[in-house]
Amino acid sequence: MKYLAFAAGIFCATGLAAETPELTVYTYDSFVTEWGPGPAVKAAFEETCGCTLNFVAAGDGAALLARLRLEGARTEADVVLGLDTNLTAAARETGLFAPTEIEADYDLPVAWDDDTFIPYDWGYFAFVHAADMPAPQDFLELARSDLKIVIQDPRSSTPGLGLLMWVKAAYGDDAAQVWTDLADNIVTVTKGWSEAYGLFLDGEADMVLSYTTSPAYHIIAEDDTTKDAASFDEGHYVQIEVAGRLAASDQPELAEQFLNFMVSDAFQSVIPTTNWMYPAVTPAQGLPKGFDALVEPREALLIPEDQAQATRDTALAEWLGALSR
Repeated sequence: MKYLAFAAGIFCATGLAAETPELTVYTYDSFVTEWGPGPAVKAAFEETCGCTLNFVAAGDGAALLARLRLEGARTEADVVLGLDTNLTAAARETGLFAPTEIEADYDLPVAWDDDTFIPYDWGYFAFVHAADMPAPQDFLELARSDLKIVIQDPRSSTPGLGLLMWVKAAYGDDAAQVWTDLADNIVTVTKGWSEAYGLFLDGEADMVLSYTTSPAYHIIAEDDTTKDAASFDEGHYVQIEVAGRLAASDQPELAEQFLNFMVSDAFQSVIPTTNWMYPAVTPAQGLPKGFDALVEPREALLIPEDQAQATRDTALAEWLGALSR
């Protein structure tokens, strides 16, 4: 009888495990590292959803879109987290994303009205450097200098693409010449942000393309005030990172639940000290001490979504042309 009871227990436990729903979220590599938001988000969401949350790392933000295009409606993703406004038009055109209804009190530098993509954080692109180093005041001064910089590839990295859009938004038809002048400042072009920032920290470059919020990591996590972000006179380009649910998902209600959780205090309070960005919805406790020491850009630059694709194609051609000479 004991054997039968034991066997019945095993059967019930197995049955319950089989019924536990799973949600698959594609995101970028740094989100799921032990120091990124992923572990805390997974633990907090699983406490409320009665499910298993599986993060799948797929390179950087631009690589996410490339993977989705390749997989199409066969994708195993229920949610994609890590696109930004430079990619949302192209993502929307795939027809792979479903509309959603999420209400939140967003704290963004621009108005937000989108029925498909939900913002979860944002920041300004900037060049990070040693705080004791005199920093250039704009791209033109940077190009005239002997400073060495590391940037990311716009074809695989959202910061890399953001840099192209930044230069284009600031200089318009003169952007191609700016890239020609900058070419000899570039030490290397990396596939993603983590590799580029690591090279900077190793002393391989004077400056690295990152965010105005990056020094907050050093201040808060390392008690280190030796890093700063250069403030450029032409303004700084805004990155708003978003998530969306896939139309082909076999867990549409759970995906919607995750998007609602994403704009909650439990998720948003994790962002500043794990993703080192501004939260899309300011948490109840506000921003942590250290964020008050960050550079405040003179102007927020952002190319509207309906212009982003055409601008991206032009800017990429200009960038490739300048760097191939």
